[in-house]
Amino acid sequence: MLTVYGMHDSGNCYKPRLLLAKLGRPFRHVEVNSITGETRRPDYLAKNPNGKVPLLEFENGRLLAESNAMLLHFAEGTRFLPDDAYERALVYQWLFFEQYSHEPFIAVRRALRKYPERASQATPERMEQLLQGGHAALAVMEDQLAHTPFVAGQALSIADIALFAYTQDADYAGYEMARFANVVAWLARVRADEGHVPIDWLP
Repeated sequence: MLTVYGMHDSGNCYKPRLLLAKLGRPFRHVEVNSITGETRRPDYLAKNPNGKVPLLEFENGRLLAESNAMLLHFAEGTRFLPDDAYERALVYQWLFFEQYSHEPFIAVRRALRKYPERASQATPERMEQLLQGGHAALAVMEDQLAHTPFVAGQALSIADIALFAYTQDADYAGYEMARFANVVAWLARVRADEGHVPIDWLP
């Protein structure tokens, strides 16, 4: 059986769980807490030298790190990844946007608020910088979602799954979601899609 190593409350770890749930693929979850240092243990580093979660282990022992790589792998041949080359490239575009322009702000600000172990890093200057960066990312999504129901076009894709993971908690992280009506409506559409499970769902 597939094994996903990760934290149950991490957005990055939620991404592959959400897609696997939608696909009806059985897997097991193994809790590995990066906050408390479990990803730095020698046995875990032997599997993922980068010392991060999530990590996917296949039945044959092969390993795959990085949440968006997992999404791309499992989406092959499904409704979550278009066949058309240009439409696929748009999905890739939003996956890169999520990791470079979205996650470094919204996910980090959420983590600084959520985990007491990281509270000392939440200086006013850093929190303000993260707020501004996250609002800029949400504004990009807001503009796109004024034209299409999902970020990469007319159908839900893994780009939506990737961006949903932390956008759903943007209000908790302190972002002014009232400014982003299209994003809020999109969150509801993603939740309404068949097979959706919340972030605390485990197999």
